[in-house]
Amino acid sequence: MGNKNSNIPVKVFISYMILVSLVASVGWILYTENVDYSKIENKIAFEKNKVLKVSQLFSNVYKTENLARKTIQSNSEKEYKNYILETDSLQMRIGSLKKTLSSEYQKKLLDSVMILLTEKTQNIKQLRAIKNKTSDEASVNEAIQELTELEFSLSKLKLQDFTKNPENLSSYQRNVLQNYIDYLNQNIPDDNSNTLTKKETDSILSASKRLLSKVKLETEKKKESLSIQESKLLTNELLISDQLRKVLRVIEQEILTSSIKNNNEKEKSLKKINQIVTYAAILGLLLTIVFSILIASDFSKTQSYKKQLEIANFKTQNLLKSREQLISTVSHDLKTPLSTIVGYTELLGNSTLTSKQFYFTNNIKNSSEYISRLVQDLLDFSQIEAGKINLEKNPFSLAETIKEVARNIQSVYPQKDIDLQIAIDKKLHQPIIGDAFRLKQVLINIIGNAYKFTAEGYIKITATANSHENKAYITIEDSGIGIEEESQDLVFEEFAQANENIEKNYGGTGLGLAISKKIITLLGGELYLKNSSKNGSCFEIILTTTFDENTEIEQAVANIYIPSLQNKTIIVVDDDPDLLQLTTEVLKQYYKVIAFHDATKALENINSQHFDIIITDIQMPVKDGFEFIEELLKNENNYNNQPVIAVTGRADLNDETYTNAGFTTVLKKPFTPNILLQTIDAVLNKTILPIQDNEVQKSKKPEELFALDSLKLFLKNDEEAIKTVLQSFMTSTNSNLIILENSIETLDHEKIKQTAHKMAPMFKQIEATEIATILNKLELEEFNENELAIHLSNLKSQIAVLFTALEKENY
Repeated sequence: MGNKNSNIPVKVFISYMILVSLVASVGWILYTENVDYSKIENKIAFEKNKVLKVSQLFSNVYKTENLARKTIQSNSEKEYKNYILETDSLQMRIGSLKKTLSSEYQKKLLDSVMILLTEKTQNIKQLRAIKNKTSDEASVNEAIQELTELEFSLSKLKLQDFTKNPENLSSYQRNVLQNYIDYLNQNIPDDNSNTLTKKETDSILSASKRLLSKVKLETEKKKESLSIQESKLLTNELLISDQLRKVLRVIEQEILTSSIKNNNEKEKSLKKINQIVTYAAILGLLLTIVFSILIASDFSKTQSYKKQLEIANFKTQNLLKSREQLISTVSHDLKTPLSTIVGYTELLGNSTLTSKQFYFTNNIKNSSEYISRLVQDLLDFSQIEAGKINLEKNPFSLAETIKEVARNIQSVYPQKDIDLQIAIDKKLHQPIIGDAFRLKQVLINIIGNAYKFTAEGYIKITATANSHENKAYITIEDSGIGIEEESQDLVFEEFAQANENIEKNYGGTGLGLAISKKIITLLGGELYLKNSSKNGSCFEIILTTTFDENTEIEQAVANIYIPSLQNKTIIVVDDDPDLLQLTTEVLKQYYKVIAFHDATKALENINSQHFDIIITDIQMPVKDGFEFIEELLKNENNYNNQPVIAVTGRADLNDETYTNAGFTTVLKKPFTPNILLQTIDAVLNKTILPIQDNEVQKSKKPEELFALDSLKLFLKNDEEAIKTVLQSFMTSTNSNLIILENSIETLDHEKIKQTAHKMAPMFKQIEATEIATILNKLELEEFNENELAIHLSNLKSQIAVLFTALEKENY
């Protein structure tokens, strides 16, 4: 099933890779086709440009022909110059077009056009010359007319007298006319006297006319010849123009043919691109469908496997929960009679017994302790597995903790010849922040194992500090039986032993190291087997350390807070008579105290009482602390913003909840007299005066049921006051047990919580932690009928043992 699940991402990856490859391939093909298409587009644009240039050439040719006709018809010099300029411009355009052509044939055709244009220009020049010659006849006629007019005058003549434009005459005509004029001028008499006779003059003029007529005749003949030549030149001009247009049409046709070819290639390229896109889309769609079917099939299987796993996980969770409930139930069921057995065994041990009875009692005690440890291991393991273990962060001395555990375990094995060596870094004598109880639990397991598996030799405990890494290293080395190499990986497994003879020879459940490993991990550290051989084992604990600079664990002198003004009046409201009496005993040494058992009575009497501060419990049956402060704030008669301190054992509310409700501050249970007095002084803004005193350190050991250090501190070691408070506590506890039992029978969960909350503070005050833990559970959690019965039975048994122990201490 796992392999099939892992195939899904592989198939998805492959499908994506194939689709990406397809897209990349199609993209590359389209890119190449686009490049070709762009080239074709450029060719088409280029050919269009050539067609445009050829069209312009046609236009220029027609324009040149028009100018040629005008030049021939008008025989004007200006028109002729315009024609020459246009022809030169046309030749330049032909040269520009020639540079854009790649076909040699087209270039040759353009060369022929250039030749034709040159011929055309020469032809125009010749036609123009012929035109000039045809104008000679008019000049001769004009000369004859002038001779006629000169019959009456014999003055000297000039060439201009016979023609207006002598420069237009041919050289032959000009020579003939000039010879004639010279002749005339030679025969003209002087102005003063005309010696020619009339006969002579007529003879001269007649001769002149005959000469000019002869010239006219020759000119007409020549004109006919020029007309024939002009006709030939005009025909040639037409042929040249026609040939020029034909050549340009051939060039234009070739360019158009090339453009059509390029357009066809463009259409083919577009069609090819469309086909590629179409085929790619179809192929992509088919691949998508195929891979979608494959992935959907795998996904369907995965969902099926997921449902199976969820069912299996649900069954596993139920099994784990059932195991946890079983362990918890069995453990509690065992702990209740065990506590009774241990309690009465201790009572029997303190009575007068025969040696045989003492032997039996001692065996009962040892067996009970073994079962208790087993039950505690099962409970710890169950809590750790369920994630229900809570860690504390309090200052403690790591050095003293190591020494205490080592020496306590050493005292259990006085018969063994073992040298206990302890070497602790001086830095570790400074307090660190952590959970001392859980660390003790780990050290008891490892050092206990070292003693258990070492018959003789040594146990060496070394603790060093690395201030740069903020770590502490604790090694426990022994010269015991060691652990075989193949079994070293199993030492931290649950219910595992190094070999099958361990349980037979040394006992144990195989949970100690597993629990220790998990606890150290929760503490943010590491625990591992450093080395092991036939000559012993070495375990190392690595802890992350946070040093507390402000706390000194061992103090010969402590500060007790004493109010500077002792005439203040304090109202105390608490429904628990024991705590009310205890708080009253502490406060009445310095203040006037007015005590109330419930909030309603306190509110009724506040108007008639003068007070400076109020201390009230939060959880009370009729009216709780929040309701009390709400009504108090509305009382305008006697409440003038005096401080109100909330006292509570609840951990689910933060301080802002209380201050927002109107309380000045909050005091968490359990508390010491110092904390109580300090809090009062703080809210009254009084000076805290340090005095010399030997504050008693808590001396409760893990195996003890209670510790009265805090209570003695409260009551300044006043034995009578302590006895009174404890007797009142036992009386009220018996009454509360009856109420709790009745509430459990009726399954009144609210009453159960209220009663448990009412009972818990005093047990916390005397550090009866097991009983306080049960009461906290009853206060904060809801249980079914069977679980409540178990808790009640356990609670009654624990309280019975506690009260027996208190009576033994004459309380």
